[in-house]
Amino acid sequence: MKRITTGKRGIVLKNGTVTRVLGAGWHFILWNERCVIVSMTQPLTLGIDLEILRSNTALMEQLTMVEVMASEVCIVTVNGHLDRVLQEGTYLFWKGFRDYAFAKADTTSVYIDNDVPVAFYKTLRDLGLMMAVTVNSGENAVLMLEGKESGVLEAGDYWFWNNDTRVEVARTDMRKRMLEISGQEILTSDKVTVRVTLTAVFKVVNIVTAILENKAFETQLYIALQHALRVLVGAFTMDELLENKAALGDSLRETVSGTATDLGIELYTVGVKDVILTGEMRAMMNKVILAQKEAQASVITRREEAAQTRLMLNAAKLVDENETLFKLKEMEFIERIADRVGEISLSSNGNMVRQLKEIFTAAK
Repeated sequence: MKRITTGKRGIVLKNGTVTRVLGAGWHFILWNERCVIVSMTQPLTLGIDLEILRSNTALMEQLTMVEVMASEVCIVTVNGHLDRVLQEGTYLFWKGFRDYAFAKADTTSVYIDNDVPVAFYKTLRDLGLMMAVTVNSGENAVLMLEGKESGVLEAGDYWFWNNDTRVEVARTDMRKRMLEISGQEILTSDKVTVRVTLTAVFKVVNIVTAILENKAFETQLYIALQHALRVLVGAFTMDELLENKAALGDSLRETVSGTATDLGIELYTVGVKDVILTGEMRAMMNKVILAQKEAQASVITRREEAAQTRLMLNAAKLVDENETLFKLKEMEFIERIADRVGEISLSSNGNMVRQLKEIFTAAK
């Protein structure tokens, strides 16, 4: 006797073929028969040729046969939940005990059709059946299949079947960014060596042109700006360079904008950050500036002295032409001198002003 419990089936074999299928309960097994108990929650695997199993109609009526081709996967769900993923082969599932659902997906293309629920993607990736590509915020990426451009991906997550097709992505930042060209020692037209630092703000506007049609586009932009800077600075004298520092950035932008377009780049601004004299030239320039300032100070001093002389001359003319004014000035000077004298004796029988004048004149 053989007992079959709920959720199990008994497969009776005789001489390598299936003779009966036993449900739950007690069953009598002949001496020349063999009973294999299997679970209804798992696909049927007896190690018997599939054609032999198909010959038993009673058995096949209780089974669902699923055939998966080499270019397919089959997603098995139970009550909407992922149970397993089947690859190439033939599978037999028991009917009635579990509510199975089967969904096949073609993996010939790398692109995933809408029949595959997104919730199962990570499980399929863990099984090595899918691959994920993440494009970060602010980035774009060129998708390449077998080395050929197949579109542009914006920020987000992208999933592909992991088949024999080679999938590659080339990313770049699509936001504005700054490029600095620092410490460029350049000879001006009057043979003065200056050290120039340049900054540029640019943005990739055509990712296919920038990445696929050019190699190291940022390096190429750097070299183009560097070359244009040397040409333009070499055409100026040092004084002209210092006077036209602001306009130099605009000239550089106009010069390099065509090259930037060929690189898939838009050049927004170019500016000269620093112009620094090097070595002895800096010391000489400091001396020149000091001499200029001293000369300016000397001119101002002479101008003030001349103005003071003119004032004194005008005052002298007025005093000479006006006797009353002369007397007032005379008394003013006598007052100033008297302030420094402790005691003065005067007689009452003469002109006071004349006496003071005679006293101060005699003192000299």
